[in-house]
Amino acid sequence: MTAGLRLWLGLGTALAALAGLSLCIGAASLFSGDLGTGWLIAVSRFPRTAAALLAGMGLALAGVVIQQTVQNRLVEPALTGTPEAAMLGLLGVTLIAPGAAPVWKMAAATASALIGTAGFLTLARRIPRQDPMLLPLVGLIYGGILGSAGLWLAWTTDLVQYLGIWRLGEFSGVVQGRYELLWGIAALALLVYAAADRITLLGLGETQARSLGLNYAQTRTLGLVAVAAITALVIVTVGALPFVGLVAPNLVSRWRGDNLRANLPLVAAGGAGMVLAADILGRVLREPYEIPAATVFGVFGAGVFLWLLYAAPGPARNG
Repeated sequence: MTAGLRLWLGLGTALAALAGLSLCIGAASLFSGDLGTGWLIAVSRFPRTAAALLAGMGLALAGVVIQQTVQNRLVEPALTGTPEAAMLGLLGVTLIAPGAAPVWKMAAATASALIGTAGFLTLARRIPRQDPMLLPLVGLIYGGILGSAGLWLAWTTDLVQYLGIWRLGEFSGVVQGRYELLWGIAALALLVYAAADRITLLGLGETQARSLGLNYAQTRTLGLVAVAAITALVIVTVGALPFVGLVAPNLVSRWRGDNLRANLPLVAAGGAGMVLAADILGRVLREPYEIPAATVFGVFGAGVFLWLLYAAPGPARNG
């Protein structure tokens, strides 16, 4: 058995074990006989498990794209103002058309997230690259400004409760019929994988990428649309999940090097598994109450972020 096959067999086994555990954990027992086991799995447990896997996969891949675009491994969608911009779009569509279908809410959130991300990239072009911590700090401030605008709008329109739901990612409300939009992340993941080589060239900078024949503007726009759409899908369905796009790509890069095409499936699997594990922990730590997955992952992600700041650089392999 080759090393690659052993790796994927181990990852597949770990993800299957997490998924099986997620299907078994909940307020209602699968084996009590009070509710039909098949009905409970189909309506509640499977949608929740699938939502966690898809959200984690999408945010991890979005993190890769934004890091390559701005050439900074300490940046992720949550540090670019993208979630806050998406929430502004959701607030807008909620005010204008409260009864709009989820697909229209997702479209509005995607458009506003794209505008917000483009604003961050405009700022990023003016930030000196010598200090890698400067850009995440600028993104944090930028996101704070957009978040403050959203909070003011929500306060004046009595929508603070909605904003609170969108800002804290958790999966307790995910049931059949309320998560299906997240399957769009699978299509976006295939798009990102197909463009992996071009995204790699983005990380070389505009001048070098153009010299190698890349249509830089087109590729960057494609990447930003994918990031905005993934972020909007996650926020509309389950709310914001910080650090996923930072942790998964960096851990895989330090472990396996910088071959992006080879790493993308591992990044996707890592993000999916870590978010599902965070959701499972949130369900069991204070059972029968739940801790939001965003809170659990935020604690873990903050620790990894601090480690990344002080750890020695990882390997620079390409194979």
